Order: sequence, then structure tokens, then C-alpha cells
Amino acid sequence: MQSPLQLLSSVVNILIAINIVMFIGTSGNQSGLNDLLALHFSQNENYHVWQYVTHMFMHGSLPHLLFNMFALWMFGTQLEKVLGKSRFILFYFACGIGAALIYNAVNQFQFNEVYDILVNAGISTAEISSMITQQVYPPKILSADQASTMLNIYHAPMVGASGAIYGVLVAYALTFPNAKLMLIFIPYPIAAKYFVPVLIAIDLFSGVTGFSLFGGGVAHFAHVGGAIIGFILMLVWRNIIKRSQSYTGF
Repeated sequence: MQSPLQLLSSVVNILIAINIVMFIGTSGNQSGLNDLLALHFSQNENYHVWQYVTHMFMHGSLPHLLFNMFALWMFGTQLEKVLGKSRFILFYFACGIGAALIYNAVNQFQFNEVYDILVNAGISTAEISSMITQQVYPPKILSADQASTMLNIYHAPMVGASGAIYGVLVAYALTFPNAKLMLIFIPYPIAAKYFVPVLIAIDLFSGVTGFSLFGGGVAHFAHVGGAIIGFILMLVWRNIIKRSQSYTGF
């Protein structure tokens, strides 16, 4: 059995411990700390630049936390051996921050599309701001879906380590392409080189169409963003990774 010091010598274990502590510590004041630490839309009054980092240690529910931490332990433990501690922690934060930047960039684009409809209809910026604050919309100008998009983007913050986790998943698939994994709803082993691209494709489809297999409130473009950053970093570090004794693919 490993001692506490040995357990904390792993970057993955430290990240898991911090996430658990943050979840327990914020459970009594979720709303107030979400305003401060969750990632908000860039035009929201609660937006702060540090949220690109802090949102990674906030989770909305126990299942959300458990799923992300299980994935981090399952895939990150092996990846840390390949990348080394310093490179792994750089990779993890780069994927998480990159995912958040891409997520907010997509949100800005979608928000502006709806905002421009209102402006072109002759509604003043002050009136639009008031509608957003009061969470109402003119049904003769916007559809319910358009209004929901604009209001959700503005008011709903994003939490969770999922963006970084998707980067880890991509790196794992590139490093151990033939490792067998299973989706919950497909109880059959699938090689990581097929499993992860399918998972990302589902997220991309859900983000574009709004139809989600994973339920509502999922930041699909953050998942895709983390995967993109993870893929780019793995390409940049390709030759370094090939020299690792734990490496089996790529």
C-alpha cells in the first residue's frame, strides 16, 4: 500500500485531491463561489480572467465530479508516466484553459448572431441589455430557441474539468491506440483510436445541433476545444513522447 506522500507524488492524484477538496469546500456556498470561480460569458458582470483556470476545479454535482475524476485517474495516470510530471501538468492546464477559450469564443459567435437580429429589428442596446437582465425576449422577433441560446450563454456559467479531460483522452488514444475501452451504452471493448474520435464526434454533433445524448447542461464545445488543444500539443511533443518507455503507439 502506498503512503500518503507516495500518493501525492503523482500529479494526477494531487489534481484529484484538489478537485475533491474544492467540491466539499464549495458545497455550502455553491452559488456565491460560482459567481467568483465558474467561467462566465465575457460580457457578464461576474466574468473574471482567472475563471479560465478556476472553473476546472468546480463541479456542479457529485456524479459530475466522480465521472471526471475517474477519467482523470484512468487515463491520466498512464499519460503522466509518458509525459513526465512537469509536461503532464502543463498539458492538463493548457487543455483546460484552451477548452474554456474556445468555448467562450463559440459562445460569443452564437450570442452575436442573436444580438444582431435584435439590433437589426431596431431594438436599442439599452433595451437589449434590459431584456437580458430580466431574461425576457420579444417573441415576434426571436424564436424560443434563439432567446434560449442568448440567455443561457449570458447567464449560465461553465464548471468542470471536462475540457482538460478530453485533452487527456485524445493524448491517451494517440499514445495507447490499441488499448480497449468501453462506452457505457455500448458494452463491448473498442480500441482507443476509435473510441475517442467517436466520443468527440458525438460532442461536436451535439454542440452543432443542440441534440445531446448526454443530457442538458453539457459544454460540448469545451469538450471539443480540449480535444483540439490536446491533439496539437501531442503533435508538437511527438518526438519527445516516442522516446518514453511507456509509449506504445502514435
